[in-house]
Amino acid sequence: MRALVWINEDTWEATVAEAAEFLPGDAEITLLHVTSTEPEAVARAARRGLLGRHPPPPATPETLREISEQAASELLAEARTRLRRPATLRARRGRVEREVVAAAEHVDVLVLARDGDRERLGPRSLASATRFVIDHAPCRVLLIWPDTAPALTTLPPPPPGPPPPQSACGRG
Repeated sequence: MRALVWINEDTWEATVAEAAEFLPGDAEITLLHVTSTEPEAVARAARRGLLGRHPPPPATPETLREISEQAASELLAEARTRLRRPATLRARRGRVEREVVAAAEHVDVLVLARDGDRERLGPRSLASATRFVIDHAPCRVLLIWPDTAPALTTLPPPPPGPPPPQSACGRG
């Protein structure tokens, strides 16, 4: 079994713990972290927006890249240590949701955590990138709650409207 475990800053500990418990001992595990390139694009745009004023030194986007690469490397190393078994580390950069889907192309299962509203059940328990990954993953998906799952009483009410039709089964 080839498994990809998507690591992000908010939920990585729970994701790694679940992967360690769920995946078989002989699974080939890859720990994946994706760094969004959006902050670098914003920094570049901010420099262009200065319009003739004295801009900061040109290294700003590169400095952001170095910082994010170092943080990703440290996070992946700590995740592998917590996993307590061999794992390949992979760091990617780009649009997070698309990079995760692309990385899952040749794996059997993708392990990831809910990263939205953790207080109630429902679609808001998934951030938009996570929703995209679940909808487009080319493999099985193991979706975990990073904390204890909320109670069923937090389930949203049904939409207003007429009740669903009754089944005719069993009527004589």
